[in-house]
Amino acid sequence: MEIKYLTDKKSIAPLVVFRIAFGAMMFFSTIRFWARGWITELYVKPSFYFPLMDWQWAKPLGSTGMHLLFILIAVSALCIALGFFYRIATVLFFLSFTYVELIDVTNYLNHYYFVSIVSFLLILLPANRYFSLDVRRNTSIRCLYVPAWTIGVIRLQMGIVYVFAGIAKLNYDWLIQALPMKIWLPAKSHLPLVGPLMYKTWVAYLFSWFGAIYDLFIVFFLINKKTRPIAYAFVLLFHISTAIFFPGIGMFPYVMIVGSLVFFDESVHYRILRLLGNSTVEGEEKMYYFKPPVQRSIFLLLGIYFLLQLLLPFRYLVYPNHLFWSEEGYRFSWRVMLMEKSGNTFFYVKEPASGKKYEVANNTFLTPLQEKMMSTQPDMMVQYAHYLQQVYAQKGINDPEVYADGYVALNGRPSAQYIDSTVNLAKQAVGWQHYTWILPYKHNQ
Repeated sequence: MEIKYLTDKKSIAPLVVFRIAFGAMMFFSTIRFWARGWITELYVKPSFYFPLMDWQWAKPLGSTGMHLLFILIAVSALCIALGFFYRIATVLFFLSFTYVELIDVTNYLNHYYFVSIVSFLLILLPANRYFSLDVRRNTSIRCLYVPAWTIGVIRLQMGIVYVFAGIAKLNYDWLIQALPMKIWLPAKSHLPLVGPLMYKTWVAYLFSWFGAIYDLFIVFFLINKKTRPIAYAFVLLFHISTAIFFPGIGMFPYVMIVGSLVFFDESVHYRILRLLGNSTVEGEEKMYYFKPPVQRSIFLLLGIYFLLQLLLPFRYLVYPNHLFWSEEGYRFSWRVMLMEKSGNTFFYVKEPASGKKYEVANNTFLTPLQEKMMSTQPDMMVQYAHYLQQVYAQKGINDPEVYADGYVALNGRPSAQYIDSTVNLAKQAVGWQHYTWILPYKHNQ
């Protein structure tokens, strides 16, 4: 028996505005990515890549291939915004964008993950049934109303991002020590007006506590019609401030600003559509209905999807190590800018038969960004060790073994040895299992 709330008639306007905003933002973001030379820098120049979960089938396609792939991403994003061959466009965007993100985990960002999963959700939604080129081509598909769940899934996904980002901030360093804000804010002392305050300890605590409270509760104020306008003002304040103080976070603040509009009711979205050139909506009372078997199948798929979304952020609990230290279970859990972490890792290749030992110059094989990210993330260390084993075997080293000395500093604390230097990393597997060769964290609070 279907829950009536899920199938109630709701205006399609929030879904349409979300489609337009999402597609437009992805289009301009892709153009920006290309214009800044990041396609070549991140997906052409490196001689080695760190595919997610060591999925070796996710490989770069060369300079021409990668630029063509980004053209596909940009064109499909624009088609999503315009509602032009929408279903094909969403599938192509999801596959192409996600493929790029799988190529090298060095470039992983939370908002890239968000873009992938939202584009997957859009495949299932009738967001092109109003104010779209698809409707221009075939007016019979135009609908003014959709089942409530089609809008609810976007709101639920936004809520998951916010709430889990807030839960992630409920830790000793963030709340009690105001770390890493104490480290980061003094670097912003050049900003006009507020610059001198960046050295104040109370400002670091203000940023930390406000960030945690905001993430934990903002979605509930956005849901409530009475508090929604004030809540959205805080959305603007929070994310614009984040973009100013921490530009390295990329497009994430703008994605959340635009995404949070989905919580407003239809009147706001119709005003937005009128600004974009939409005609009157009078007399269009048709509702889009999913066929019962299709809707039940989609409900099952979404049930599995959201169950995973709720479980993935908590998977760190099955690992014995300190989360920020080992980063086991860190990705895909909406942990945004929670730590200051740096490391140095020195690799050695040993030939067992002769006992000869060779020190590896990491910059021979890795870009500065790759080396930086690898030096604090154990799965990347293993992937790199596998690569070094292959490289040195091709150089004539018999059965090469790969060892590493790694040192990591977390949230301004002294650097400490990170991994067991007696373990042959070339023999370790990449996966979700616990990496026993990571040394225990010595600064637990």
